[in-house]
Amino acid sequence: MTKIFAHRGSAGTHPENTMIAFYEAERVGADGIELDVQLTKDGQIVVIHDETIDRTTDGTGWVKDFTYRELQQFNAVYKFADQYDVCRIPLLEEVLAWICSTTLLLNIELKNSLIAYETLEQKVIDMIRHYGLEDRIILSSFNHNSMALCRSLAPNIETALLYMESLYDPWKYVRVMRADGLHPYHRTVTEPFVRQARHYQIAIRPFTINQEPLMEKMFQYGVDAIFTDYPRNAKNMRENKKTP
Repeated sequence: MTKIFAHRGSAGTHPENTMIAFYEAERVGADGIELDVQLTKDGQIVVIHDETIDRTTDGTGWVKDFTYRELQQFNAVYKFADQYDVCRIPLLEEVLAWICSTTLLLNIELKNSLIAYETLEQKVIDMIRHYGLEDRIILSSFNHNSMALCRSLAPNIETALLYMESLYDPWKYVRVMRADGLHPYHRTVTEPFVRQARHYQIAIRPFTINQEPLMEKMFQYGVDAIFTDYPRNAKNMRENKKTP
């Protein structure tokens, strides 16, 4: 059965990458959560998508230039200010401590393509190990060198490669990278591609699947999971239809 990962939490209905978006994802029955991590000036792992805080908070500047304490002065309520009062940028540790009490899977995307964040991989892995969540985590990134490093640092934590354009001979590439999954942009996903992935035992989890016709197509293809901003809609569609 195709799993449903709430993209940045229930980002279509709640402020993205905040605790209330994650709580909502669990409430509506998502199988997992996807979130993004970066490092603050003082080395804290924070959950935020963009390299700057401009889009999702009432502040401006680069995440890397603020300490965690300084980031807490900003409101990450984003476009939902008329519905919610204040939402803070969470620490990864806050999410992991909470997720231990749930059955949710967690995809942690390392946002280290634009900014290297040299210690990000080790810090994230150490935090995962601290909470004993190795078997419920997927690490992913558009930075495939980072995923190779994660594999060498933690062979028992699943890794997946994010990408936008079709890969040439992806099955050979995955073997070389020693990754467990591919997280492709949905336009590159076809039914024969999914069949091949199943043959090679490679997980396919396309992003970002928000429109119902596209959800239906991905369910029909039998992808391993989808990332969606609307986990409630996806779950309702999955329950009302037989999936591979």
